[in-house]
Amino acid sequence: MENHLEITNQAELSGLVLSQPEFSHKSYGESFYIFLLGIERRSGYQDQIRILISDHLICDEFPTPGQRVCVQGQIRTYNEFAEGRNKLNILVFAKEFFPAETEEEDENHILLEGYLCKPPMVRVSPLGREICDLMLAVNRMYNKSDYIPCIAWGRNARYAGTLDVGTKVLIQGRIQSREYRKRDEEGEITIKTAYEVSLLKIDVCV
Repeated sequence: MENHLEITNQAELSGLVLSQPEFSHKSYGESFYIFLLGIERRSGYQDQIRILISDHLICDEFPTPGQRVCVQGQIRTYNEFAEGRNKLNILVFAKEFFPAETEEEDENHILLEGYLCKPPMVRVSPLGREICDLMLAVNRMYNKSDYIPCIAWGRNARYAGTLDVGTKVLIQGRIQSREYRKRDEEGEITIKTAYEVSLLKIDVCV
């Protein structure tokens, strides 16, 4: 069972460490830290992905800004009550961590198998491109699930928009960060960051 769950949620990333690890929490004697990993797209835009890592994995050799590293793990999500509402936090939980070769290109590969837990939302971008927003429930151990927002484009968006809630799908893509502006009740605008998996391929599991 554990091996199957490993297959349903895989993240393989490599890029540049952007921040010093900051303490997150302690659990069963392990201390966990969060740092930002910068991953370049072909367009030149840099995704900034939050990485959660155990001190047992890094053996006190903390990643430092400017270092190139590889991370293999899983996407994890959790709800946090902030600003009067629940906020979905998304990060990559590192299971393996090691230095990357300096001449290697950045990597960003995500593989997810799960169930559509909300109706797909099809819309059109300001440039006229079809987009479909999906929410994927991916099972993990101890009867828990991660709820991962995904976005499909073009032909994949048209196909995803025809699927029903409860459909089991296999998704290949990349995790990306996206900044957006939000106006609060006082009219102040703040810049927020959203995280989602951008689909390269989607298949229905039979």
